Amino acid sequence: MGRHSRGDVSYSCGLDAAVDVVVGKWKPLILWSLHDGTYRFGELRRRVEGITEKVLVQQLRELETDGIVHREVYGEVPPRVEYSLTPRGQALNTALTPLGEWGDAHMEWILDVKSAARDVA
Repeated sequence: MGRHSRGDVSYSCGLDAAVDVVVGKWKPLILWSLHDGTYRFGELRRRVEGITEKVLVQQLRELETDGIVHREVYGEVPPRVEYSLTPRGQALNTALTPLGEWGDAHMEWILDVKSAARDVA
């Protein structure tokens, strides 16, 4: 594995690059919420339980900058903005699907381990 660099951005491998795109608590949940269609901001916020408006705006901007999410602004009053996955975003969601399936299959174990770790702390 060689390093892949452009400017001040450098990755050791494809996994390193992919994780950089989805890093954080909310990005995978935002991506998953967009897997089945196009949503307005308020709809998306309701689909991603627990996310604040500020964080959703920030994460959507980063995903848009990375070419994962498309933001469509309609020239209407009041303004209407819709979010959807780009083809790269759809491909990324396809790659995340097995990770979600693993999480579903091991949910009880994960809950037990995380709960026990918090009890010790």
